[in-house]
Amino acid sequence: MSSVHQYFLSEEERNSYEIKKYVTDDVSKEVEYFLPTEVAVHNTEIDCWISYNDMVYDLTDLCKVWANRREIKPILAYAGKDISHWFDHEKNDIKYYVHPVTGALVPYCPHGPIPDVIPSVVPCSTWRPLDKCPWWLDDKYKKGHLTKNARPCRILNVLVGVQVVIMVCEEDSISRIQERALVYNKNGKSYTWKFEGKDLNLDLTLTENGIPDERERFAACGIPDDYYIPCLMCYYNE
Repeated sequence: MSSVHQYFLSEEERNSYEIKKYVTDDVSKEVEYFLPTEVAVHNTEIDCWISYNDMVYDLTDLCKVWANRREIKPILAYAGKDISHWFDHEKNDIKYYVHPVTGALVPYCPHGPIPDVIPSVVPCSTWRPLDKCPWWLDDKYKKGHLTKNARPCRILNVLVGVQVVIMVCEEDSISRIQERALVYNKNGKSYTWKFEGKDLNLDLTLTENGIPDERERFAACGIPDDYYIPCLMCYYNE
């Protein structure tokens, strides 16, 4: 059996200084979570977001660098979508396969070549390893996390009796939910937010405030999952 030639970054290379220097280390920045629908609206060449491995990335700058080249076409085709199936989750790298003819371990690109992937499948003396951090490992494109659970939330403005139902991330704090609801009430953050008569802790999530997502329990009982949606009460502060 022929030996396998590797055409990807080794574990040592991935952890080397050359890779790390491309990665930001701003731990003070608050982690932001996004809904799949929020990613989906960024689906053009001049505004291109994608998600993979539970993270959200803004590849707009990458699209500019690779504009009008065939390598960017697969990414544009998946703009606003999830491309986790391109990646090996354990290695946090793109998938590879053993070429049936050459026996080389080569990138698996079923939709065509993509940026920062060496296309050659034949070992040769002119081959050189990638001399920069590939885009899928470069944290400068990172926007935040893709939510693990998008859940509905009802918000009632007690002053005027108007209510809306919006989708929020399971990981959103009440403060973040307030920001999402500003489109319906620009002064919403100045209101007092309560649930069942108790003030909500703005730094905690719905679940942490004792408001779990019970849709799975409803479904198990044959009840529509929208039968009951928790309602956050917003009281105007005079």
